[in-house]
Amino acid sequence: MPDEELIGRLRRFEKAFPSYEDTWRTLADEGQHPTILFIGCSDSRVVPYMLMGCGPGELFLVRNVGNLVPPYEVDGAHGSAAAIEFAVLNLAVKHIVVCGHSHCGAIRALYEPPPPEAKHMARWLTHAQGAILPVVPTEEALRRVEQRSIAIQLDHLMTYPMVRRNVEAGKLMLHGWHYLIGEGKVLVLDVHSGEFMPVDEQAQRHGAIGLQVGSDMPGLDRLVPGAC
Repeated sequence: MPDEELIGRLRRFEKAFPSYEDTWRTLADEGQHPTILFIGCSDSRVVPYMLMGCGPGELFLVRNVGNLVPPYEVDGAHGSAAAIEFAVLNLAVKHIVVCGHSHCGAIRALYEPPPPEAKHMARWLTHAQGAILPVVPTEEALRRVEQRSIAIQLDHLMTYPMVRRNVEAGKLMLHGWHYLIGEGKVLVLDVHSGEFMPVDEQAQRHGAIGLQVGSDMPGLDRLVPGAC
């Protein structure tokens, strides 16, 4: 992308800004009050605001390679972990969504290791290591691994003391979503069955598209160890 194209994008934003000035002014004066932490992949095809139909100030975002959640460490120092703590402790979000997607390069990299120079990436992908299935990485198999990784990241979230405390107190709900690029569909994890299913089907079963995920998650147990 030439520099002029980047500058042109900024100019278009500045030209359009007056139409939204009241919204931005309110956000500047009153601060942000999102109720949802959205943990998604850095993949450019994943557009959280489009998926959720949200505007400015409605989502607190964490984007990283593979929509991964590093397990809690007392002496850790990680941007994604800090964002989770801030979202729960400072913003008091009510929902955390871990949104994976089809055709995920990070999941494929579990079967095709990154270049030797990508040392950070190699270490980062260990957070999804438990999702690997001993199969040929066909498109169907990779979708199953993508879904297994989402479940594992929900499990990692529960290692954060503030997350577990709020979940068990009924103040926070965790959600696992699998976005199918090219199909315009989002499959939702049902923690009772361990299945990812269409939104309408999950809502019919339980009256909501998200379930409270707590310390007792038999569905996740079935999905993660090897039931897929």
